[in-house]
Amino acid sequence: MTPCPRWSRWTSATCLPLLPLPLGAVPRVGPLGPPRGRLFQLYWPVTSYLVTNITVTVLWVLFFVFNRTTVVGRKNVGGARNTLLLSNHQSMLDSFVVGLGAFYPQSWWRPHLIPWNPAAAENFYRTPILAWLADNWKCIWVREGRRDLHALHRMIEVLPSGVMTLFPEGTRTRDGSVGPGQAGPGLVILATQARVIPVLIEGMREVLPIGKAVPRVFKRIRVTYGKPVDYAEFLAMPTTRETAQALIDRVMGEIRGLKGP
Repeated sequence: MTPCPRWSRWTSATCLPLLPLPLGAVPRVGPLGPPRGRLFQLYWPVTSYLVTNITVTVLWVLFFVFNRTTVVGRKNVGGARNTLLLSNHQSMLDSFVVGLGAFYPQSWWRPHLIPWNPAAAENFYRTPILAWLADNWKCIWVREGRRDLHALHRMIEVLPSGVMTLFPEGTRTRDGSVGPGQAGPGLVILATQARVIPVLIEGMREVLPIGKAVPRVFKRIRVTYGKPVDYAEFLAMPTTRETAQALIDRVMGEIRGLKGP
């Protein structure tokens, strides 16, 4: 481990080496974010399991009782490890609705289905309480500006042993359209050769618009999971940012193609 730049009070204390995992290596799992003590690290598997499942149970009521949520194509996701859900981004609750629609209630008896969630530090690590929750929601701290190699390599480290939700656009939409994706998620795919599932969220802008803190009710939400993306041709290309960008461009096209009536 090498010292990590102190971007803010809530950065992680250490950086991961910028190297691919050795063949057959088992990724280290655990929280990434504010420096945590040994006691937190010891109990993190239990607290993360409980905090996340209780949170999504409460949000299930919001999405399926107080709002009308339709889930399409859930069978396309499956339950295998090294699965990456790539979705458009509409609200601060998107990671919950994507993971819940794909894996709830299975996550109660199959903990590896609780997704990792790369999260913007300025939104999820603003206060000690929110930072503690974010760690237990399996968030990966991503610094403001998004060009964060530390976070990128953390994603590559943990994805093979579980699942992850990721938003290639890097920010929430302002007009409801699906914007262009960034190259970073493409590098994660090329490094892990993950099973990539395109996801389209519709209606979450109305549930929690940008700038609002309280979700609205009696709205319609639709979450569509597409078939796994075939990207074998990109694995034969040099592993460059250009290849990663071309791969993500294809995925974003798959996401746009999921739009329902």
